[in-house]
Amino acid sequence: MFTGIIQAVGQIEEISPLGDGHRLKIQAGSLDLSDVQLGDSIAIQGACMTVVQLSAPHFWIDISAESLDKTAGLDHTGPVNLEKALRVNDRLGGHLVSGHVDGIGHVQSFNEVKAEGSWHLAILAPHFLAKYLAYKGSVVVNGTSLTVNRVEDTPDGCIMHINLIPHTLEHTTLRFLKSGSSVNLEVDLIARYVERMLSLEK
Repeated sequence: MFTGIIQAVGQIEEISPLGDGHRLKIQAGSLDLSDVQLGDSIAIQGACMTVVQLSAPHFWIDISAESLDKTAGLDHTGPVNLEKALRVNDRLGGHLVSGHVDGIGHVQSFNEVKAEGSWHLAILAPHFLAKYLAYKGSVVVNGTSLTVNRVEDTPDGCIMHINLIPHTLEHTTLRFLKSGSSVNLEVDLIARYVERMLSLEK
C-alpha cells in the first residue's frame, strides 16, 4: 500500500529487453534506499513495482508487456515519481493507494491560474472509471494523491478538473504535463468497494 505522497523524483536511465517486457534501471534521486531490500515494492508513476536489483543510488525493476500495455510513462527514459511502500506506523498524508493502475487518462489542458496562485489540470478519464470520480473525491495521477474539484461527464468519458499548488508541481513530475500527455490513474479504493457492495444488493 501507498499514500500518494511522492517522496522523490527519480529518473529512468536505462531500458533493457527482458523476455516480452523490460528491465528498468532507475536513479532514485533523493529517495532514501538505505532501508530498501530486494523484493520490496516501490511505486513508479503510480505503478507498484518490485525491486530486483539494488546498488544505491540506483535500483532495477522488471516490467512485463502486460504492465507496459496498461500504464503510461514506463516505456522510455525520463523523470518518474517515486514512493516506497507504506509502513504500518507511517502517517497517511494522502489516501490509501494500492499502486494498481486502473486506467490511462489524457490531459485536456494544463494552465496557470495566476489569480489563485495555482494550476488547473483537466484530465479525460476512460468512461469505465467515471462512476468512481466525484466532487471532492480522491484520485491518483501518476502516483500523486489529488482532490477532484469538478467532474464533467462526456460521451468519451469523464473530464476531471484538479487544482495544483506550486509545492505539488515542484516536488512531482506533474510539472512536465502538457495537453495530450498520458497519465496513470488509480481511483479511490473505498469507491471500488462501495460500487461492488451496491451491485450485489440489486
